[in-house]
Formats: sequence, structure tokens, C-alpha cells
Amino acid sequence: MSADIILASASEIRAQLLRNAGVATTTIAARIDEDSIKIALEAENATPRDIADTLAEMKARKIAEKGQACLVLGCDQVLSFKGKVLSKPISKDDAHDQLKSLRGETHQLLSAAVIYEDLKPVWRHVGVARLTMRDFSDDYLGEYVDRNWNSIQWSVGGYKIEEEGIRLFRMIHGDTFTIQGLPLLELLSYLTLRGTLPT
Repeated sequence: MSADIILASASEIRAQLLRNAGVATTTIAARIDEDSIKIALEAENATPRDIADTLAEMKARKIAEKGQACLVLGCDQVLSFKGKVLSKPISKDDAHDQLKSLRGETHQLLSAAVIYEDLKPVWRHVGVARLTMRDFSDDYLGEYVDRNWNSIQWSVGGYKIEEEGIRLFRMIHGDTFTIQGLPLLELLSYLTLRGTLPT
């Protein structure tokens, strides 16, 4: 079966979400310098929403420019907390510090998706989820990071709600797909409306 869509990402979670929903997907990782782009956008006072959207579009465009014939989906997720954008932790200490700063507070996850067709963007959406962490103990935090580092080092904010990370929270507003990095419901609606998926 040919792919309905090319996912311009190495994210296995996003690919699995699409496949579980019955969307034939091929993945091709888009190599862009995300850190430098984020720094440049932040220097221009770009909002977290604009940062997520820009990164998603740049990934889609990068793969679309390689001459791909089908739809190309670029995605990005940023964590916004008190006006700052947090990135994936670079070490256990970094994960510990990030989670400690988020403890007892509310932050936002913004998951952007942009579809390219024929070298131009034809659809975009930024899903937003609001998450409030509980006031967990320092002991639990240290144990959590040690126990889960191999997994959480790949996640913005240093947690995965589909794993033990759910125990860090007391309240979540938003769907799990957005939290996992893909506004899946909105994407499926678009693919159905355009006839890529059956009605």
C-alpha cells in the first residue's frame, strides 16, 4: 500500500499514532537546526505558538523540496512556561531542574502540524494542552528521573504522560494526542475532508 502521507520526522510516537488511526505513513526525518532556529525566533520575540508552527513548516518544506509526490506532514512541539520555551533536557540534572520548576505550576504544550503539497503549505494547526503538575516530593522527583531517563530524555519537559510521567500531574486540559505531539483529531478531519481518507 502506498503512503497517504510522509511524516517529516523521526518520531516513532507520531508515526505510531498515524498508523494506529489507519493512515498509511512513511517517515523521512527532516534535518534542521532546531536550536538555532528557536534562538533566532526568540530573539525576534516570537510567541511559543509561532515557534512551534515555524519549526513544523520548515520540516515539511525540507522534505517536500526533495520532490516527494504525496502529502508531507511536518510537526513540532514546544513547552511554554511563564513566557519561556523549554526544550528537551540535555542531562538528568537538566530534567530534574526543569521538572522542579514546573512542580505545582501550570504549563502549556503546543503541538503544531503543517502539511505541504506541491511545495506549498495547504493546511496547518496548532493544538494546545494545559497541564498542571502536583507538588511531588524531591525524593520522588529524583527517583523518577533516574528510573525514566532513557525515555524522558527525548521528550520536551522531561516526561511522557503515557508512562510514569502521568503521576506528576493533578490536572490536564487537552487531548492526549496533542500532549504526545500531534493534533491528530484535527489532522484526520482534514484528511477526510480532502478525500485522502474515506468518509
